[in-house]
Amino acid sequence: MAIDNTLLLNGLRIQPGEQILTRLAISRLPSGAVIDVPVHVIRSTEPGPVLLLMAGMHGDEVNGIETIRRLIRRNLLQPTHGTVIAIPILNIYGFLNFSREVPDGKDVNRSFPGHPRGSVASRVAHRFMREIMPLVDYGIDFHTGGAARANHPQLRCVLGQDAVTDALAAAFAAPFTLHARLRPGSLRATAHALGKPIIVYETGESLRFDEPGIEEAIAGTLRVLHHLGMGPEGPAPARPNVLCSRHRWLRARYAGLFRAHVGLGDYVEEGQIYGSIADPYGGQAVRLESTMNGYVIGLNYMPVVNQGDALLHLAMPA
Repeated sequence: MAIDNTLLLNGLRIQPGEQILTRLAISRLPSGAVIDVPVHVIRSTEPGPVLLLMAGMHGDEVNGIETIRRLIRRNLLQPTHGTVIAIPILNIYGFLNFSREVPDGKDVNRSFPGHPRGSVASRVAHRFMREIMPLVDYGIDFHTGGAARANHPQLRCVLGQDAVTDALAAAFAAPFTLHARLRPGSLRATAHALGKPIIVYETGESLRFDEPGIEEAIAGTLRVLHHLGMGPEGPAPARPNVLCSRHRWLRARYAGLFRAHVGLGDYVEEGQIYGSIADPYGGQAVRLESTMNGYVIGLNYMPVVNQGDALLHLAMPA
């Protein structure tokens, strides 16, 4: 927290106008290698809010990591007022092992607020809550679709309950903004309980860059910085922001080879054929009809599907 405008982090006293890179030690692997998390802190000489930019909560979600890397390399995180805390990769172990989880197989984003003597996931969450969260006023948490499921660029938050969160989402202006409930153990839910709004941005799929989605993320971040009085005006959104009050995955009723007939961002009407599932041995193919209207915000790119697998994520405008 700030004392005489000095920011205290990881045993360091960071003054206005300073820019530092520090590392939070988390744990030690059986090999002896230390897991630590690099944290960039960029402070203006002028007072203002503290904005957290974080990615790599799941180590295989590379689009958020690349977003923050580009923001740093392009020198776009120099606030005119306040402070930016940028964490490109929270889950270092998962990043090195192309994995969503940490060594114990647990999800960091279901482990908040964590415990100092808990599992590795719990320790990551606890160190973050002890060192980073007390400093933060607002945050953007960058994520990516997983398990061969791709997301169209979208923002997730609780809409209509908090004017500050609604304003952050409007400033970011992703192509789609989803009303998404808080999930127990998540960073967003834990921050919400502390009165610290964090919005979640999703784009693309694991282990693959989504260039349009990355550039959307950069532009949205710059618009949020401007909204908070921390930077110049960001680029205008390329398209209107669609607010979606409900969203649901359509799932496979049959097993087989899935082929989608629609793409991310398309609008699908109830009764429309959105794909097919074929018998891999040359038998019958079943056409898939949508049971609702909505925009395609998520799509399964895995051809081999089992009964119950998520195929198409549709979002309905508010």
